[in-house]
Amino acid sequence: MKILVCVKRVPFTGGKMVLNADGTALETRHLGFTISPHEECGVEEAVRIIEAVGGESVVLTLGPPDAVEQLRDAMSLGIDRALHLQTDAGEWDGQATAGAIVGAIHADEEASGPFDLILFGNESADAGGYQVGLRVARALGRPCATGLKGVKVDGSSVRCEQDTGAGRDVYVLPLPAVITVREGLNLPRYPSVPGRMRAARKPMTTLNRPARPEPRLELVRLAVPGGAGRKTQRLGTGSAAAPAVVEMMRTIGVV
Repeated sequence: MKILVCVKRVPFTGGKMVLNADGTALETRHLGFTISPHEECGVEEAVRIIEAVGGESVVLTLGPPDAVEQLRDAMSLGIDRALHLQTDAGEWDGQATAGAIVGAIHADEEASGPFDLILFGNESADAGGYQVGLRVARALGRPCATGLKGVKVDGSSVRCEQDTGAGRDVYVLPLPAVITVREGLNLPRYPSVPGRMRAARKPMTTLNRPARPEPRLELVRLAVPGGAGRKTQRLGTGSAAAPAVVEMMRTIGVV
């Protein structure tokens, strides 16, 4: 079994999002970075499958030189080797990203054999485009299932479970296949100190910088959504406010 999991370097999802002066990008000077949460579950699932059936797991990212940190994190969890499609710090759209990943997949498969299973996060935590996994599957001509909360490899097929409002839909795909997984598929493990030491010695291949095609979409500006806000109502002053306070308490069921 040979598995590829594709990850993206994104700002910590719990951090405060601040835009630069012209509103065209995030201000990242004071932000930490991590693997996108859905993809953390993809890494964990790849490691679990290889632990169960044997084989090789590979992690790939398209990103700046600093994305090596996320690749090492994945290898500290049990991934065997890494592929780094190194870029500048600019954002790539879904079509360009998928094209670069497909090229890297073809090159690796020619060198060391085909991937049985390719995992993506359902969407990245920053751009949220929901496109890359589907585009890669179509370009490779392989079956694809998305938004999965259950994955089980069984011989030459993979059983995929997708949450719906009424329960779960189940799909069985022949291998090789491409799947996208959601946060909650599993509980990702934490890297151990021995794991980090092993990761430093695992092979990482930096591939030739892919040519970035001309974007077909133009970014005009970004906007940070406003909060829920708060509303204050003045009920009165001093003793004159007492009847209004009692009525408000009755309204909300306190008295």
